[in-house]
Amino acid sequence: MLNNHCYCIIMAGGIGSRFWPISRAGLPKQFLDFSIQGRSFLRRTFDRMKAIVPEENILVVSLERYRELVRTQLPELPESNLLLEPYNRNTAPCIAFATYTILQRDPEAITIVTPSDHAIAHHDAFNKTLENALAYAAGSDALITLGVIPTRPDPNFGYIQMAGKAEPGCPVKIKTFTEKPDIELARVFLETGEFLWNSGIFVWRADAIRAALERYAPQITRLWDGWQEVLGSDNQGAFLERIYTDMPRTSIDYAVMEKTDKAWVYPADFRWADIGNWDSLYEYLAYHDDQGNALNRTSRRLLRDSRDNIVYSTRDDKLLAVRGLEDFIVIDTDDVLMICPRDEEKLKEFLLQLAMPEYEEYR
Repeated sequence: MLNNHCYCIIMAGGIGSRFWPISRAGLPKQFLDFSIQGRSFLRRTFDRMKAIVPEENILVVSLERYRELVRTQLPELPESNLLLEPYNRNTAPCIAFATYTILQRDPEAITIVTPSDHAIAHHDAFNKTLENALAYAAGSDALITLGVIPTRPDPNFGYIQMAGKAEPGCPVKIKTFTEKPDIELARVFLETGEFLWNSGIFVWRADAIRAALERYAPQITRLWDGWQEVLGSDNQGAFLERIYTDMPRTSIDYAVMEKTDKAWVYPADFRWADIGNWDSLYEYLAYHDDQGNALNRTSRRLLRDSRDNIVYSTRDDKLLAVRGLEDFIVIDTDDVLMICPRDEEKLKEFLLQLAMPEYEEYR
């Protein structure tokens, strides 16, 4: 498509705490390569979007602390296209920041908003879906999210219920959002044929999402009063520091999409995964042995009588030997060895201990 009015916002400000100790506060998930491709999630997202929008229209929103990481991984990104938030306040403030910046450049802009840490295959289908969604958004005030056609009842994803039958190549009104149902409810969703996985990828006119934010999230937009004069000026940094101190932490789904009557979903049939928890990482990792163990590489592993584990090492100079474990996570890094059952709740409770002062150097 490569329309000059088409823009992309890549959201890359997450701190990746769920994947500790692989992902750390200083090097979170979006800057890592969990695959064997030699490219980080951020790099792959940027490369993927270059096929859809002009490269000079791709903006990355991250945190000030990650400036050098973004610059290193995306050296071609213009400085003016790197938007740095002082604090992480979730997706709604991030999208507001990028939307105001784009509107300052192009009042006719149509924008794609995408996370930086998703795994996507079937790129031809992905590109065609976004091109169709951009064309639809250009002629309407619809706020479109891509809904991936589910292939299994997965409780790790959010779900979107369609308000009617989708016609090929067109979005359909959204009826409900459900955040991560239990497995039984996910099975019901799949059986009805009315539900899609919530991809977290959005398409809309920049002026349409601005109007929606100002209507449904005034607690965010009122802090941006005067943005027209400040963004891009020498005063931008001080302005952002001041308003982000009071900025509420809220998602775009909660702030706008669950409230507006202009929310549409475009059914999408490409391979997609939100690598947001250990189960999704288990599915994503490149190597699985005949005992169901997921590995990030095949060399220097000795596994016996061990099944359905995640075995991950950041080192090539060390043998990782495991025997007698089932449904465990084994992570070996330069400074941390973690061995823990593959139970999200137990793991979450366990990792809360990292807040203790004696573990600060390992966060």
